[in-house]
Formats: sequence, structure tokens, C-alpha cells
Amino acid sequence: MKYIPLTMVRNNLSDIPQFSLPNGYRIRLFEKGDEHHWARIETSVEEFKNEAAALEHYEKEFGSFREEMTKRCLFIETEDGEEIATTTAWYGDLKGDGEIAGRIHWVGVTPAYQGKKLAKPLMTAAMNTLAEYHTQAYLTTQTTSFQAINMYLNYGFEPYLTEPACEEGWVLMEQTLKRKILK
Repeated sequence: MKYIPLTMVRNNLSDIPQFSLPNGYRIRLFEKGDEHHWARIETSVEEFKNEAAALEHYEKEFGSFREEMTKRCLFIETEDGEEIATTTAWYGDLKGDGEIAGRIHWVGVTPAYQGKKLAKPLMTAAMNTLAEYHTQAYLTTQTTSFQAINMYLNYGFEPYLTEPACEEGWVLMEQTLKRKILK
């Protein structure tokens, strides 16, 4: 599938779909030292070539925000305490106009645990966290993550066209997901 970066927005944070974790898992917040778990998970989903590169990126993006990470970065762990999924209920200035919105950032479920109904509860927890701080949210993704895009659409996110290539990406998503997306 052609790789095209995409952006999605949700203009309010009310009526967030609520999904619970299956038995045997729990969601917890970031704790000191969890950057290593974050790096392992994000590397497992091929966001980075290795854990060292992931840790380097973590330090650049979140290193000076450790206290905020304890309120915004979520992990799913097994009943044995193994961290197997993560996302961050972060924030940013999508339009460059100084208006800060919530951001779903760095979603990852380790391959061995994909398909076990963990992504929706993780998304629910992240969206609920965003709603504590913000009134709207956005995320960035890509056409190759079409299964995640389908979930984001079901969570009320809509396409945000940032450049002409985006329309091509959304048409591709309509064809792939067999659903009307563009209005």
C-alpha cells in the first residue's frame, strides 16, 4: 500500500466510546524508568530500527516532560506485569496558531498481543485522559495503518486535509476500509 501521511481531528471530547480491557490486563500510568518499556514497545511495532534509536527519540521529545508523562503516558500490562502496549495522551499546536489541542500520540501494541482486543480500551483510556485537559484532539497517522485509522474513525476522528496528497490518502482509505470517509 502506498504510504501517505494523514492527520485526523476530533472537534470535541464528549461521548467518547467506552471499552473495557479483557480479563488479565490492566492500564497504568508512566512511572520512572518506563521509557525503556516505551522504547521496546515502539520498536516492536517498527517505529524505530532499534531500542537505542527509540530511547534517543524519547529523550528528545519527552525527556524534559517526565512529570507530565506520569499523567499522560499509558501502558497496558499483563497480570505478570509485562508492559505490552502504550500510547500518550499528549498535546500540540496542530494549526500553528497557538491553540493547543490534545493529541493521541505513539500508539503501539506489541505484535504478540495484537488482535486481543486491547487497542480500543487503550484508546478509551487515552481519550478520557485527554478530556481532562482539552476540548478537542488530533492525531497523525499514515495509510499503512489502515486498521488503526478505522478505529480512529469509530472514535469520532475525521480527516484533516493538510495538503493535496491527503485527499489521495483518504480516497485510498475509503477503498481499503469500504466506508465513506470524505464528506
